[in-house]
This record gives sequence, structure tokens and C-alpha cells, in this order.
Amino acid sequence: MSRDMSKTRKVLSLLLVFISVASLIALSGCHGSKGLGTFELPAEFDASKAYEITFWAKNDSNKKQTDIYKAAIADFEALYPNIKVNIRLYTDYAKIYNDVITNLSTGTTPNVCITYPDHIATYLTGQNTVVPLDDLIYDEKYGFGGDGLRFTTPDAPGIVRRFLDECSFGGHYYALPFMRSTEACYVNKTFVEALGYTLPDALTWDFVWEVSEAATAKAADGTFLVNGQNVMIPFIYKSTDNMMIQQLRQLDADYSDGSGEIRLFGDAATRLLRTIAEHAESRAFSTFKSVGYPGNFLNAGQCIFAVDSTAGATWMGSDAPLLDIHLEKVVRFETAVLPVPQFDTDSPQMISQGPSVCIFNKDDPQEVLASWLFTQFLLTDGVQTAYAETEGYVPVTADAQNSPEYLDYLSRAGEDNGVHYDIKIKASELLLDNIGNTFITPVFNGSISLRDAAGQLIENVVKSVKRNETVDDAYIARLYGEVRALYRLDQGDAGYSNASGFGGLPRTAQILIASFAAAWVGIALYAAVGAVKRRRSRGGKTGGKDMPGL
Repeated sequence: MSRDMSKTRKVLSLLLVFISVASLIALSGCHGSKGLGTFELPAEFDASKAYEITFWAKNDSNKKQTDIYKAAIADFEALYPNIKVNIRLYTDYAKIYNDVITNLSTGTTPNVCITYPDHIATYLTGQNTVVPLDDLIYDEKYGFGGDGLRFTTPDAPGIVRRFLDECSFGGHYYALPFMRSTEACYVNKTFVEALGYTLPDALTWDFVWEVSEAATAKAADGTFLVNGQNVMIPFIYKSTDNMMIQQLRQLDADYSDGSGEIRLFGDAATRLLRTIAEHAESRAFSTFKSVGYPGNFLNAGQCIFAVDSTAGATWMGSDAPLLDIHLEKVVRFETAVLPVPQFDTDSPQMISQGPSVCIFNKDDPQEVLASWLFTQFLLTDGVQTAYAETEGYVPVTADAQNSPEYLDYLSRAGEDNGVHYDIKIKASELLLDNIGNTFITPVFNGSISLRDAAGQLIENVVKSVKRNETVDDAYIARLYGEVRALYRLDQGDAGYSNASGFGGLPRTAQILIASFAAAWVGIALYAAVGAVKRRRSRGGKTGGKDMPGL
């Protein structure tokens, strides 16, 4: 073997070792194999030591929300001068999730994080990454209503029980609810009546589909009769995962259970997808991912039924304080705020959603306790009522919901198009009136992928119809297989939540590791090709033979 050949192979071997080590480091990092010890609550908070904690939060591009966060931090730091809170703002929950996944491998997660339970279930694939809050919640000194706090919080019963229980899975509380919302159907009542219909107090799917189909009628010049414009998409749904999940729930059809068994791909989903395909074909229905934000179409008089979160209420209606279209494009109409369509209006079912707050474990339990103190402060009446008034959110504590300040806010709906914008307050009241009709989906490692898969089924059907594909039994069978594979749900329904090793990691972590490994492979190939060229070049100059191919 030539000296150059030996050197090239040594380089390749070394690079392959690097690839293996890098992958193992990333893999073990994502699973927290370095690990942290189980958090143990200190007997006393050490106020003599300085702590600096990070808080990753979400706002809706709403400066008032940012100001409320900053005011809450300032008020908290005045009570605890030895705790400094650094905030990092996001406008997208998915970006928070991806950044947390990235930081899990390096041990640089935030201290406190706005999140969703589905996300936390993935974070828990690491060892002792997220702090279980059971002992903290009920601690006499630092728990809810504890005598060691420098501020007043509700006791445990003071948090709306349904909201608190949403943060319990795997036998522990892993978060506290911060705000709650649900979905609403924002309706152009003016157009409904122009089409000859009377808007009911509760929408049914049959009513929405019928009116939507009627709204597709066109005049001889090609414009739509209902609005006189060239554009009309009568029914637009923003979150298609919620659409599928709520429809299945309303039909008492299975979606999944708490153990991670997947029941999405059944006869009920097939029937729903066929109906959606029918109305997508007539252009009576579309989705946010296909056409854009439903509120923009609603406000421009190009949509009749726009389903979005109650937290998005300030973007809805002719007088919406937040607009993403030019003012001259806004059409005047009467807006109704109703629960999402139902199959049985006597037994309504609507999803409960909204941000929760989790705490990440750290080496210093005092730092974790400092994080807990700040997390609890977010549940004080002043923070709860102020933040709820920025959007169609609802406070998560009974104290805040029944406070004179919040009740006064609700009573002043329509006084102005800012703080007291009537559509926003109606959206909040919708949830307050229906807390008992809300539900959540089971939480387990992989539940976020299953949720995404539910929405992907609808998105794919809508796109396929636009491409003039036939949505029949063969198509749906193929669709189920593709979506199972895309979200790694094709490895046995019941086993996903217990997956281990590389396959058990979230998709973002898998991509990260695969990209890292691919980069090293590329480097290795580049080095090998370079070595071959150099050898051949030397061979050509000296009259020697070419190196055999590797």
C-alpha cells in the first residue's frame, strides 16, 4: 500500500470516527444522558445570592403584551432584588419548541418557558429536563398561597381546575396554565343574510357547508354574486389539526389515547376527508396554508366563515384594531362570534388551548426555586387581567376572572375599538361560557407529531383537489400511508410513545443529527477526492500509474 493511500485512508477513518462521535454526542445530548439530578425543593430560598434566569415568551406582535411582560418582570424584581429575569420574545410557538430542542443537547435551555403540553412531552425525553411541579404547587411555604411568598397568589383551588389539569400528564404536573383560549367562528352575518339565511345561535357543519356552497354562485361577468368581487372563499379554517381533532371528538370517534395508541386513521376520518374534498372542489372551502390568513379574507369581504383562535380576535371584523390588509380594502359588515361548527349543538365540543409555562431543571436547586417564584408571579391578578385584555384570552384563575377589574373590562364591550373592542370581548365571553364544553387531546411523547398529522390529512386533500386529483378510497389509503411515514407514525401505533434511540427523538432533533452527520460525510468525501486528484497529479508528472479507485 502506498504512503499516500495509507494517509488518505487514515484521514477517512478519522473522519468516520468524528461522525460517529458527533452523532453519539448529539444523540446522548438530546436524551440528556449527561443528565441532571432530580430536583429537590430547598427548605429556604437563599435571598443572599444573586440569580439570573431566562424567560422565553410568546407575544402576538402586540406591543401591549411585550409591555405587560416587562412590567411584570420589573414588579417581580422589585420584590426579589436578587433575581434578574431576562426575557426573549418569540412570535411563534414552533420556534420556541425548535430552539428548546436545540438547546436540550447543550444544556442551555431557558429557566422558564411559554409552551404547550405536547411540546413538554417531547422535552421529557431528556433525563430530568423539565421540573415536575407537584411538590412546588403544594408546598406550604413557596407553593400556591404559601406564607414564604412576597406576593399574593391564589391557592390551588383558585386556579380553574380544568385548566390546571391540562398540565398534568405522566402522573405529574409539568406546567402551569398561563392563558386560555379556544377556537371561534367569525362570521360575516351581513353576507349570510344576503344569501337568504338566518344565522343561528349555534352553527352546525351542515349549515356552514350549505351557506358556503351558496356563496360560490357567480354572475355572468364572473364575479361572485354575494360580494361583487373576483375573489370569494366562503369558509377558511386556520388550524386544520384542530379542525380534524374537533370533528372527530364531536363524532365520538377516537383520535388517540394517553398511552400513545394512534386511532386517527379510521373510517370517521375518511368520511370527513371526503366531505372536505367535495367542498374544496367547489372552492367553497380552503385552509390558511393554502390561501392565507382567514381574517384578511373576512375583512376584505372575501370570506363568510373564518375559524381562528379567540386569541386572534383583534384581527377580525371591519373595525379590527389590528389589520394585515390596507384599510381601503376593508369591507363594512356585521361580525358574529360563534363557537366552531358542531355535529350536535346540544352537546358542543371545542378544543381548549393557550400557553402554559414550564420550568427547566438546573444544577442549582436555588435557581430552580427562583424560576418557580417568577412562574407563580405570572398568575397574580394584575398580570392575568392585563394580559387577558390584550387578546381574546381568558385568565386561568377564578380570582382574576371574578376580579372587579376584569368584570369591568367585560362590561364595557364596544366602548372603543382598542382595549374594549367588542369582537375581542365577545371571543373571551365565548370561552367563559363554554369552559365545561372544552376538551384537550392526550399528551405523550409524539403527540405533537400526531397532531401535525391530523392537520396534514386535510391540507393534502385540499392541495390534491386543486391539482384535479381524485379523492377516492385508493387515494385516502395512499394518503394515510404517506402521512404515517412523514410523521413517523408507521412503526406500530402503540409503540411511538415508548420509542427509544434515534427513532424516538423528535423530528427536529433527528434532522439536526442527520445534517451534522451528512456534513462530516461531505467533508470526508471531499478530502478523499482531493487526495485522489493530488495522487493522480503527481503520477502524471512523474509518469507513475493512476491510483486505483477507492
